[in-house]
Amino acid sequence: MTTLYPVSVQCAVCGQRSNQTGIGSSNQMGAPDLDLRPPEMLRSTLPHWVQECPHCGYVAPSLEEVSESESQVVRSAPYRTLHEDPSLPPYARRFLLRAMILEDGAGDLPEAAEETLHAAWAAEDANRPDLAAGLRRDAVALYRAGPAVNTDIALRIVDMLRRAGDFDGAGQQADELAGHDLDEAMAEVLAFQQKLIAAHDDRRYTIGSALPPPAARPHVTHRGKAGRPRKPFGRREGPPPPAAGPEPGAGGFLARLRRLFGGGR
Repeated sequence: MTTLYPVSVQCAVCGQRSNQTGIGSSNQMGAPDLDLRPPEMLRSTLPHWVQECPHCGYVAPSLEEVSESESQVVRSAPYRTLHEDPSLPPYARRFLLRAMILEDGAGDLPEAAEETLHAAWAAEDANRPDLAAGLRRDAVALYRAGPAVNTDIALRIVDMLRRAGDFDGAGQQADELAGHDLDEAMAEVLAFQQKLIAAHDDRRYTIGSALPPPAARPHVTHRGKAGRPRKPFGRREGPPPPAAGPEPGAGGFLARLRRLFGGGR
């Protein structure tokens, strides 16, 4: 089950306090999507992955922390324009604001790409498939503008492009990735993606669709385990929030799945 709790947080940008919602615990049952969006119940905690100050509009996993460069972004005209954009679903806009802070204030393009992908997930939840497709393309552009992507991220890029309907781009990325020495799990996922690309299938699929479980015991992606929010979510009275999850692209693809779901094969 998911446990949410109220928390009073002081914004590091404007100094005002506001009530936010923290995630005490959650769980994951089943396999994540091919882009590693988690399954339920952690999936439904998406609206609480970042906090937003109602006074100045600062957005962060914890409003209590900010750098000077990030604070300057929050006060900039482009940030204010995005913050006031009524055409965006609220949670998608929140993740895009966070992506702007990470790109312009911290210079962290991979994390900005990750937050843009989260915005795409939020757009899907708001029944905005065209917006979600565009945000996936934006996430790919951010990944490619940053440091050279590893095979983990490259495999996720295949899915982002396929889900965005860019089958040529997805096919090119898949062909390039096929030239690398991939572990068994990555090779199976890639082969599954190539079948979907050939069929011009842009629908959502899970890792479990690509990796059938071994006969003797369930595959790691088919197990349920207590989930963790990706980042700390501020302070509260009582036990501290769970530790942050792994950073995007850390370790091998199968290792990342093991960290997400616990245990080994």
